[in-house]
Amino acid sequence: MHPLGNVLVHQEIWSGDPHASGDVTVEGYYETGMQDQAFLGTEAGLAIPGADGGVDLYIATQWLHVDQEQMAACLGLPPEKVRLHLSGVGGAFGAREDLSMQIQLSMLALRTGRPVKIVYNREESFLGHVHRHPARMWYRHSARRDGTLVKVEARLLFDGGAYLSSSTAVLLNAACFAAGPYRVPNAVVDATAVRTNNPPCGAMRGFGAVQVCFAYEAQMDKLAAALRMDPVELRLRNALRSGDRLITGQVIKGTAPVEEVIRACVAAPLPPGGPADLAEIALPGGAGRTAEAARVRRGVGFAVGFKNLMYSAGFDDYSTARCVVENGEVTVTTAAVEVGQGLVTLAQQIARDVFGVETVRLGEATTVGIGSAGSTSASRQTWMTGGAIDAACRAARDRILSSAAQRFEVPLAALELTDGRLRSLDGGLDLSLAEVTADAPVTETVVYRHPKTAALDARGQGDAHVSFAFAAHRAVVDVDVDLGLVRVVDVTTAQDVGRVLNPVQLTGQIEGGTSQGVGFAVMEEIVLAGGLVKNPSFTDYIIPTALDSPPVRIAGLIEEHEPGSPLGAKGAGEPPSISSSAAVAAAIRDATRLELNRIPVRPQDIALPLAVLEEAHR
Repeated sequence: MHPLGNVLVHQEIWSGDPHASGDVTVEGYYETGMQDQAFLGTEAGLAIPGADGGVDLYIATQWLHVDQEQMAACLGLPPEKVRLHLSGVGGAFGAREDLSMQIQLSMLALRTGRPVKIVYNREESFLGHVHRHPARMWYRHSARRDGTLVKVEARLLFDGGAYLSSSTAVLLNAACFAAGPYRVPNAVVDATAVRTNNPPCGAMRGFGAVQVCFAYEAQMDKLAAALRMDPVELRLRNALRSGDRLITGQVIKGTAPVEEVIRACVAAPLPPGGPADLAEIALPGGAGRTAEAARVRRGVGFAVGFKNLMYSAGFDDYSTARCVVENGEVTVTTAAVEVGQGLVTLAQQIARDVFGVETVRLGEATTVGIGSAGSTSASRQTWMTGGAIDAACRAARDRILSSAAQRFEVPLAALELTDGRLRSLDGGLDLSLAEVTADAPVTETVVYRHPKTAALDARGQGDAHVSFAFAAHRAVVDVDVDLGLVRVVDVTTAQDVGRVLNPVQLTGQIEGGTSQGVGFAVMEEIVLAGGLVKNPSFTDYIIPTALDSPPVRIAGLIEEHEPGSPLGAKGAGEPPSISSSAAVAAAIRDATRLELNRIPVRPQDIALPLAVLEEAHR
């Protein structure tokens, strides 16, 4: 037992009447395993001692400035002597939010007076970073006979592993979103994250929301069956809308197109045919040719999920950006970390839109000379850093216009800056941006903050979140009932995106997040024995390959301008991974008629119960 006890964090939510009850009640117990972020590039870094007694560290991370803060405290150095520079980051998904080798690298470099480089191999990476929290969840849903939800009760137990890491934020999300994207007038949620001797768990894409979505969507299907009601109709009847109140008492002031994502997703046509129409290699088992088409069952499952955007519960969330215009060249600098989501492209795109220029340079992502941009997590960078870049560029543009108005004695209202040129509306002035800024470079730095959130009170009530994003998934699976093998045939999705800024990058986020959700549903799990990881390699920890990942069809991108967002857009990275796992699990249930209350669903979870059932029928 740890001296402080084994409870890392505890959160309760009491909403409405805790004694309320409906006409129909269903209960369920659910479990999720420990998933690894499985990013492409393992942890690596290079530390170079400085002449001033400090250190320059080139590192893959998700938040340069918070690493600097922690490192300075550990090394006994002032922050200005701990200089971090972003190195290549081959994916992250939450695992790079915690320190890995930063302090060891810097200590070695400072001690030896020489540059030091460390690169983890895959096994070291598996053991050296946090993972997704395994969870055990009990639920009880009550509803009226017409399907209207009356009350949701939930007890959530999350395994935080050996250290605190991000368990506080993960558990807060799990508790806040435990009832799903539905109107629930009464709720009782008791959520706890505990310290164990397992590897530490922390942030992973959709943190906290993924685990509870698997449980509450299984409950919605179970409730629909008890009511003899179509599961989609049940969801539509209870879907959240803008202006509705969450179980935390927070009123949704932004967009909440839950009905729209549901309708768009279910309206898409199902893939034609069935297992009997497929080539043997397309059946579960693939090239192993183990399945007989007659013994393969097809199932269809549906799920809806949601999550907050940006940091919550009173966290001072902000991002800093600088725009410099000199000799017609526009340079944008932030410390925001690019982890593969395309922020560097978006940053240039925003600046190009403001100035109408073709080329925008990006400054180095570093702790030197630029303030924090916060972590690349929580679907926040498009909103926060995108907003900071937009504001900095617009401030620089306004200064250029104001200076030109004074210099050329032209009314400010008569000037415009478009297509990289400064023009007067009467045509008397027409200068390139290079001519305007050759002798008068402009620099503007902006710190952008979102509206303040609040911590939850003792009853779990409060405006803890800034905004929310929603997604729906429908999965089609084929199941070999003899071997328990599953092939995910098709996944269709619709997502609430606010405003599409870059269609190609948005598609990539949706496809990638959905594949991660598919992996969590049917194959990805860290196997533990006595706190030790038994499968720390991609030989034994199985992730979806190109052959395993199904076609991901985007049935709809619901564009409703988010009123609080500076660009009208919502972060899109996390919603695809939230409801995709639940949809795949629901499809397997549909194919097998088994309860399947745990993900990932393993072959033995299917084949053994079905074999027992078949034997009992003989």
